[in-house]
Amino acid sequence: MSRAAASDDPRCLCGRVVLITGAAGGFGQATALAAALAGATVILCGRRVRPLEKIYDQIVADGGLQPAIYPIDLEGATPADYQQLAQSITEHFGKLDGLVHAAAHFGGLMAHADAPIEDWLRSLQVNLTSPQALTQACLPLLQQSADAAVIFLLDDLDRVGKAHWGAYGVAQFARRGLLSQWAAELDHSTLRVHGLLPQPMRTPLRARAYFAEDPSLIESPAAAAAACVRLLSAAGRGDRGQIQDLTLTSPPPLTAKDCQ
Repeated sequence: MSRAAASDDPRCLCGRVVLITGAAGGFGQATALAAALAGATVILCGRRVRPLEKIYDQIVADGGLQPAIYPIDLEGATPADYQQLAQSITEHFGKLDGLVHAAAHFGGLMAHADAPIEDWLRSLQVNLTSPQALTQACLPLLQQSADAAVIFLLDDLDRVGKAHWGAYGVAQFARRGLLSQWAAELDHSTLRVHGLLPQPMRTPLRARAYFAEDPSLIESPAAAAAACVRLLSAAGRGDRGQIQDLTLTSPPPLTAKDCQ
């Protein structure tokens, strides 16, 4: 694993088209806003249109390029749906320079004995099958770029490998294997594959696991979003195939005193 930092160039994504799944989530939203601020044309993917419209409005208000909204339900998406998404990007943009797998499904802490099998299937579909299918569908577009990047958002295996993390935890182990295989197969191409392990972030997913935690004491996803923008940019070329571990460099947690 290596450490990541924000790019020194505030407009490092100018001219790039970046697709972000889970764009209405905590990390996805922060990354979409940061990528747009860095000059990218952002394609916002998520289940519901209204939350994506709010991010769209924020990007425009901040002076970013007009983004695109592409609603897709990853829980029930078929191979044809992913191909249609790739075709739509081809027709509207003619290129794709970045793909961020930020979407996640986590139903909450639960013992395997009590977890409905439907939740197991849903979690594996969103957290593992969807990144594979979408990467595969977008591969021809990404490989046409002179410098493209696919980024997998990861979780801490020491944490999600413990009891009650269920299919989400299992998918996180498999997700690293998927990342490693893609990185090896694309090692000599213009398409880079990266993993990003953020520090604990104030997101809805974390709230479902740590419901008694004071969210004001947890860092926002901004630092992880900045690191993701760096990986999407030319500055990330030297880190291809690696996992950027932000837990190695993250600042100490905020205290109640800091928030006064």
